[in-house]
Amino acid sequence: MADTIKEYTNGEITVVWTPGQCIHSKLCWTGLGEVFDPRKRPWVNAQAADTAAIMAQIDKCPSGALSYYHNRTAEEAAPPEILVNTVVEVSGNGPLLVFGNITVKHKDGTEERKNKVTALCRCGASANKPYCDGAHVKIGFKDE
Repeated sequence: MADTIKEYTNGEITVVWTPGQCIHSKLCWTGLGEVFDPRKRPWVNAQAADTAAIMAQIDKCPSGALSYYHNRTAEEAAPPEILVNTVVEVSGNGPLLVFGNITVKHKDGTEERKNKVTALCRCGASANKPYCDGAHVKIGFKDE
């Protein structure tokens, strides 16, 4: 499941879900339940809301498990967004949230580019280090 990627489109954008990154924060379905409903299959209905609302909700995803891209031809594509500042936010009793474009260099030397929001483990219990997998909830991690 770690390498699984699922895509759902409404014609304007394609919603990308990477289940192996998901920390089950519930922000997606509590914020836009008509699009994100874990009780249904498929659980993403990209036709159920306007594109702007879907993008705004996906931008709140703390793990980056949800992302999107615009369905454009190469000629129509806008230049990539350049984030000048990267911000690190300590979430209460949870992960470090990194907002911006970063490169994660793994101990084996491989590099991985992350965009928008990346949740990094702070409790030490994640099975998906350096990323948060929600284990902080299971172990009862609390800020000191």
